[in-house]
Amino acid sequence: FSEIGVSFAAFGIAFIFLGILLLFDKGLLAIGNILFLAGLSLVVGVERTFHFFFQRHKVKASVAFFGGILVVLVGWPLLGMCLELYGFIVLFSGFFPVAVDFLRRMPVIGTLLNLPGLSRV
Repeated sequence: FSEIGVSFAAFGIAFIFLGILLLFDKGLLAIGNILFLAGLSLVVGVERTFHFFFQRHKVKASVAFFGGILVVLVGWPLLGMCLELYGFIVLFSGFFPVAVDFLRRMPVIGTLLNLPGLSRV
């Protein structure tokens, strides 16, 4: 199921990106959110996804993230995406250094990330 999950998550990110490009189209943003969450659940499993989002120290971030999704579904996409972005940054802030470290080992992107101005990131 992980290959399908990665595809769902990638399509979710693509739909969210298109929704933002098309001036916060609520339909595309809603589909992107649903696909992203479905993909995440398929990649790591439903139980682990639930445990990740509902840890005691991540409750505020989870409420902001899921509240943003709900606000997008209700029809206020700009406010919803702001809430989602805040929740996403707080939820996944521990993962960002790992992702940047992984990207530094890639051939072309690693060269760019190791330039003097960006090497402190």
